[in-house]
Amino acid sequence: MDLVKIRISDIVCDRKVRTRATVVQHKTGRPVQFELMDDVRASPLKWLELRGGSLEDFAFPSRTDHTTHISIRQYARLVDEWVTGIGLPSEDYGTHSLRRTKASIIYKAAGNLRAVQILLGHTKIESTVRYLGVDVEDALTLAEGTEI
Repeated sequence: MDLVKIRISDIVCDRKVRTRATVVQHKTGRPVQFELMDDVRASPLKWLELRGGSLEDFAFPSRTDHTTHISIRQYARLVDEWVTGIGLPSEDYGTHSLRRTKASIIYKAAGNLRAVQILLGHTKIESTVRYLGVDVEDALTLAEGTEI
């Protein structure tokens, strides 16, 4: 939920949306980088042009007090609206499951737990293993696909 605290200056440089941004996780105090894909960067740039604001403003301001960011609850409501709006069951998708989805896809594609650990900002590999739900079957499947 640290995403709601992003300021415009965190994602914009020289009137362009960055390809990568960093948030400091509230839970761990550690910085975590994330990417902003080409198709994603177009939306915030257009939105920021329309709403204006200074670089120190929150990218996602509160509806009631523009000096602060939207609440975690409001963010969850928006995600629920988006998920429902595209016809997916809202009980299957939420703010946290979306974060886990990308990590899971990266793990399945590369089998690299350390890379996923870094992307998630976990301090212990054991946390990443639990987070992804990696089990012995996953490990064996990866091992079978690797020849030496």
